[in-house]
Amino acid sequence: MFSKNRPPEHKPADADKPVSETRSSAPTQPAMPTQSAPKAKPPASVLSNDLTITGNIRTSGDVQIEGTIEGDVHAHLLTVGESATVRGEIVADDVVVNGHVIGRVRGLKVRLTSTAKVEGDIIHKTIAIESGAHFEGSVQRQEDPLKSGGAQKAIPAPRSDDTAAQ
Repeated sequence: MFSKNRPPEHKPADADKPVSETRSSAPTQPAMPTQSAPKAKPPASVLSNDLTITGNIRTSGDVQIEGTIEGDVHAHLLTVGESATVRGEIVADDVVVNGHVIGRVRGLKVRLTSTAKVEGDIIHKTIAIESGAHFEGSVQRQEDPLKSGGAQKAIPAPRSDDTAAQ
């Protein structure tokens, strides 16, 4: 019944540990996706330098413009590339201008880099203008520049003498 030659026992690596250490006191739950991990932010939409768009653009995401836009642009983060031209109003939480903008810019944070050329008014909460940037227009600080209000309406262009005489 008893023998000195026992076959070797195969025991798990944690078999020497007390049971209280290896078992969790929390009840086991089926595997479910965790909701605490934030979703990965999608990359910015890039409008390449050979692209021309006539019309308005509206997104809740990020946009990087390298081409030409003739219309208004609404986005979360808008980057106007060095080769880009935007003719229209820009409205975004964050605006970075490296290229040419003809029209009003409204943003919580507006940054004009040294290569920027802006012809129009800027309505902002915070602004940064780097040395070398070209800017023609007025700057107005507002707590919420993204709201469109009556005081922010564009001033109509003066009529030339040629059209007034007709």
